[in-house]
Amino acid sequence: MQETEIISLFFARDERALAKSEAEYGAYCAAIARNILGDAEDVKECVNDTWLKAWDTIPPQKPRSLLAYLGKITRNGAINMLRAAGRQKRAGAKYALALDELGDMADQQAEVKIEASELTATINDFLAQLPKDKRIIFVRRYFYMDAIADIAAANGATESSIKTALYRMRQKLGTELKKKKYL
Repeated sequence: MQETEIISLFFARDERALAKSEAEYGAYCAAIARNILGDAEDVKECVNDTWLKAWDTIPPQKPRSLLAYLGKITRNGAINMLRAAGRQKRAGAKYALALDELGDMADQQAEVKIEASELTATINDFLAQLPKDKRIIFVRRYFYMDAIADIAAANGATESSIKTALYRMRQKLGTELKKKKYL
């Protein structure tokens, strides 16, 4: 079933929208939650919360991409679950590690209190300037929290080359943020 048809089911308040969403996007959402949470029961709960949140928000929201919309709901839900549980062990450590790599940038941004929309625009502009393969690596690591080994395997690269690419991209992003006086 096409995304637009599923969105139409949500707008019609037809419960088949949930079943169709789960069939089409369940594995995708579970993979996102698994990368952040690690625990199978937490992953199930998070994905189920995704369907509920989608039901509650569509309408009034009308996502351009249901895949991206559900992915964002899942990611945010998983991060909130991780924070609420106060865990930084098991797979949650991967999440903490990915954020630690961004390091001082996040702390300084909070201190400066940049508007989220301005920061988002700056990061989007930065990502738009990257070649597609680098952009995918950056997003897989810092949005989906994929392990470096998984990113390397998917790109036919070594872990070392992925780490180097991520380091260089963080440096460029830092330079960009400093240039705009965010850091």
